[in-house]
Amino acid sequence: MSKALYLGELLLYWCPSCNVPVLGKECSCGTATGQVTITPPGDIRPAFPYDVDLVNKLSIEQFNAPLIADERVVVMNKSPYDDRMDEIIVDGEVIGTIRFELEQLKWVLLLRLNGARRIFDNADHNTLKSWVSVDEGAEKFILGGASLLAPGVKDADPSIRELNEVVVLTHDGKVLGTGRSRMTGEKMLERGKGVAVKVRSKEEPKAIVIPSGGQTWNDVVKANETYMNDFVERSHKFIKNVSSSVDRPATVSYSGGKDSLAVLHLVSECLDDYDLIFADTGIEFPETLKNVHDVTQYYGKTLNIISSGDAFWDSVDSFGPPSVEVRWCCKVCKLGPITQIINENYEDGCLTFIGQRKYESSARAKSERVWKNPWVGNQVAAAPIQNWTAMHVWLYIFKNELLFNPMYENGFDRIGCWLCPSCSLADLVRLKETHPEMEKKLNDYLLSYAQRMGLSEDWVKHGFWRWKELPPQLKEIAKKKGIEFIPKGSNENSLNFVITSGYRPCKQGGISAEGGFDGPVDLGRLEHTGMLEAVGKASYMEGVAMVSLEEDRAQIFASGSVTARSDSDKDARKLMKKVELSVRRALLCSGCGVCVGNCSHRSIKMKKGLAIINEGCVHCGKCIDVCPVVKFNS
Repeated sequence: MSKALYLGELLLYWCPSCNVPVLGKECSCGTATGQVTITPPGDIRPAFPYDVDLVNKLSIEQFNAPLIADERVVVMNKSPYDDRMDEIIVDGEVIGTIRFELEQLKWVLLLRLNGARRIFDNADHNTLKSWVSVDEGAEKFILGGASLLAPGVKDADPSIRELNEVVVLTHDGKVLGTGRSRMTGEKMLERGKGVAVKVRSKEEPKAIVIPSGGQTWNDVVKANETYMNDFVERSHKFIKNVSSSVDRPATVSYSGGKDSLAVLHLVSECLDDYDLIFADTGIEFPETLKNVHDVTQYYGKTLNIISSGDAFWDSVDSFGPPSVEVRWCCKVCKLGPITQIINENYEDGCLTFIGQRKYESSARAKSERVWKNPWVGNQVAAAPIQNWTAMHVWLYIFKNELLFNPMYENGFDRIGCWLCPSCSLADLVRLKETHPEMEKKLNDYLLSYAQRMGLSEDWVKHGFWRWKELPPQLKEIAKKKGIEFIPKGSNENSLNFVITSGYRPCKQGGISAEGGFDGPVDLGRLEHTGMLEAVGKASYMEGVAMVSLEEDRAQIFASGSVTARSDSDKDARKLMKKVELSVRRALLCSGCGVCVGNCSHRSIKMKKGLAIINEGCVHCGKCIDVCPVVKFNS
């Protein structure tokens, strides 16, 4: 089980009198609140009508009844998972979770016990689905932690399929547990052998009390007035202090997202003189572009904007699709253009307020609130809402009736480049419904790329393109479904190579370089020849080769993508060049033996017409310089 990720204090409480979420221990009405147990990091947010509709749609599909049957304030808590997963909080308790399951490629509702009671208690089970009742004698074993075995089944919904989410009922119809079926309902009713249900949670039946509903988000804003005033006041003080101490023109980096919108309004309440800056990556949602211009018009400020146009699509054939490890697109489409905006409009640099929050990631949680931007030399960045949760942001937006991006109401929990590899697959599947022409453009490219790499359509469908090295859980899915995820093929006659470098904006510090050959790399041959040893200490894993020299690191993926990390741009590029040339030597070695005669350590031997570097290599790199492949084929 993974360790809980605490990025900040868990701030979700609930007022029993007002029946609304509160960001502290006392409601504005004066009532003491109770803390809601949620999964860290606890970046809570309001559920929009789309979210509630999705929950109820899943509940009806799975159990034939809605989970949230009337008007209630619903909070979502994004939880760590392989893809997207949100806890559903209603009336001060987590009643279930929705998650997008990569193996099935669909959303699934996982009921908590109190959520199951809302549907099943006091209901006619014959009108519901996905339930299993147990013999009275089996109840104590389930409460003791056992799975439900087929002989212990009293009755079951015959329409249950294997691996369905199910509710386990006592012999007299009360909720006893929830879990996932291990056989069909018809098979359960045969009462043969085997596990019928793998029980996930269980508890003695108890009565459920549901408070009166009807609350609105305006009620939530009022209940949190004291806490929000405190957070806003501290942000105001931060903005005023930073702007008075940094002698540069003030700007707001507006992205079209909720966080930068909150920062923009906070700055507008403190400063009269500031500009907006926006880097259009060329792969923004059209709704985002409209929102940027609408918001700029509303505030009546200067918008300094630059567009990367088709830079992404012009570069993707050279670099391959971006991945979590190889985000070349950030440098090509975003970092360079932002630098250009600042250089062209602010001769002495600028102070930029940005919508960074610590609850978003470990890197942002460790970040200072004011820092010198390492990839834009003349920009000082400052984060006024570093300690806010998403709930703080939304309550501030609701209170001030700000013009937020409508994509949040359409099921997207993050706004940015619409094809970012950091997006959940759930968002990319949703994209097919909201922007089919954009999804088709991406999918057509990915299918073409997969074909070149010897990979299948399922590799695209399951979103495996978003990693060069699949996480362990995704490897298991790939192997279970027989999906090849390591590129195959030869690239010996075409080794065009491109490179970009700069600060690692999505990670904590350092300089990275991303590059790519225009086809797959035979890592088996690379390992056999030992050519990476000329660069540094090399090691190999499934689909990836790694090389290190002191603090510098590089990775070479079977797809042809290469990454390098160092403390300076110069060193990162130097390492990348050595790796590129070493790959060329391995794939194009003619067996001439020039390198053998020039190795003073006698660490290179000829075997079956190939130069082989052995473990005695000291990584001096002299053999790279004398290789004819390097001189005539690079």
